[in-house]
Amino acid sequence: MCGIVGYIGHDNAKELLLKGLEKLEYRGYDSAGIALTNDEGTEVFKEKGRIADLRKVADDNDFDGTLGIGHTRWATHGVPNHENSHPHQSASKRYTLVHNGVIENYEELRAEYLSDVNFLSETDTEIVVQLIEHFANEGLDTETAFTKVVSMLEGSYALGLLDDQDNDTIYVAKNKSPLLIGVGDDFNVIASDALAMLPVTNEYKEIHDHEIVIVKRDSVVIKDQDGNVQDRETYTAEIDAADAEKGVYDHYMLKEIHEQPAVMRRIIQEYQDCEGNLKMDKDIVDDVAAADRIYIIAAGTSYHAGLVGKEFIEKWAGVPTEVHVASEFVYNMPLLSENPLFIYISQSGETADSRAVLVETKKLGHKSLTITNVPGSTLSREADHTLLLHAGPEIAVASTKAYTAQIAVLSILSQIVALEHGREAEVDLLRELAKVTTAIEAIVDDAEKLEDITKEFMDDTRNAFFIGRTIDYNVSLEGALKLKEISYIQAEGFAGGELKHGTIALIEEGTPVVALATQENVNNSIRGNVKEVAARGANTCVISMEGLEKEGDTYVIPQVHELLTPLVSVVATQLIAYYAALHRDLDVDKPRNLAKSVTVE
Repeated sequence: MCGIVGYIGHDNAKELLLKGLEKLEYRGYDSAGIALTNDEGTEVFKEKGRIADLRKVADDNDFDGTLGIGHTRWATHGVPNHENSHPHQSASKRYTLVHNGVIENYEELRAEYLSDVNFLSETDTEIVVQLIEHFANEGLDTETAFTKVVSMLEGSYALGLLDDQDNDTIYVAKNKSPLLIGVGDDFNVIASDALAMLPVTNEYKEIHDHEIVIVKRDSVVIKDQDGNVQDRETYTAEIDAADAEKGVYDHYMLKEIHEQPAVMRRIIQEYQDCEGNLKMDKDIVDDVAAADRIYIIAAGTSYHAGLVGKEFIEKWAGVPTEVHVASEFVYNMPLLSENPLFIYISQSGETADSRAVLVETKKLGHKSLTITNVPGSTLSREADHTLLLHAGPEIAVASTKAYTAQIAVLSILSQIVALEHGREAEVDLLRELAKVTTAIEAIVDDAEKLEDITKEFMDDTRNAFFIGRTIDYNVSLEGALKLKEISYIQAEGFAGGELKHGTIALIEEGTPVVALATQENVNNSIRGNVKEVAARGANTCVISMEGLEKEGDTYVIPQVHELLTPLVSVVATQLIAYYAALHRDLDVDKPRNLAKSVTVE
């Protein structure tokens, strides 16, 4: 959600900022803006809509500078419009600010200090920049005023501040929201995602919560809440910029669907030793194996992956496991076991809801493991352990390859813990994951057939249902989520047996119902559910597995181990969602109202 870039150096800041914001488009946004400072002052360019709209506005003006900040906004306070877009300025226009996050006490601050200020926007951000000017007018220097205001803020924030009277500094602070400092030769940058400034530097410094950072062309000074300077080494962002380009594909989502076989092979390679056995850090295995109960904390697609992971952990490793929605768990924590371990699943490693849970469970002294795609992310840094997905950058808002990578890594963790517990391996996992890889390739190669299926079932509908039993039910939830988030078709996933307990009342003539049938022990049961909805006029689409298929099934996936079928069947639902959005002429990669990384609660 939202994106921040900043540059201070000797080159054209305008173009660097615009290109940096373009790299952050995948995060989701509804407006964008940049601010540039030079000896003549500060100029702000901002526009509702896409970066392309902002570029037109900025390019029509020859104002430039070697210092600037930029922002993509995903609306939280106030509708998407020019006035609410960032950057925001103080009343005198001395200070210019960009902000990610949500300030929870902004109304109280406004009432106490700024009752005489005429505000131009509806945002919490404008309160922050006006407050900085308020204290500067009382005689504080900019750093002191900035530090004072930051100490007063409650909530989440990543801040980048310019002072019109100082064209040699960007003032930076963060709490809960991600922000990094990029280091270069005679220049420095700020970015909410290293990907934004990767073309100019891959060396970054982490910022911890509540720290104040003074960024100049030739120096970066990090201070803690008490003003003590923190010495922090840089790290190299290990991202291949080419991985973040679409290449020959029309959309990132399609590219990422096609990348799933390669991701599976990479995971197999990364979690295999030279003798062909599964490998994993022993400390991770020991802590997971020692737990009397595992709590998986996640949101959205990662939550759905966690539901599948629970099946592996319980059936293979024999450890009781619960899966919880992060945003609910943090405010309604259940009674915990005596020796729990928490697994946090997050593609970005920045999910605010999950981090809120991590903060609370750390206070309780419980062990934690993050499964993420982004090394160095907040959840990765703050948990006791990290397992990486090795999926490469995922740009499309609708997650595809991260979901399959999460399930694959969870299966490997479960198998290794099972062996640690002395349980006999029920499956040759590496061999089975290789079969899964081949099966995914077969489905990706069958995209044209799945496009035809989409035309038949989804092109003219307003709503749809996905049904399944046992592990197929978990996949039905993900299939429905993919369809609704990019095609805007009202889609829901249900356990097949629950239909007759209320939901079947919604079935009308022609209602699409996608049924997953990959589990032998419930194959007849789910087909009974298909007959129930067909008798009431549903347009039924059955996705079955080879060996369990029946005459009339719509699509048959290659045979794989039953517990690993979610890795394969989900790919068919991903392609159905993709083509449903494509046929409706929608923005596949950037669906409305959504953000790639949800960095506010």
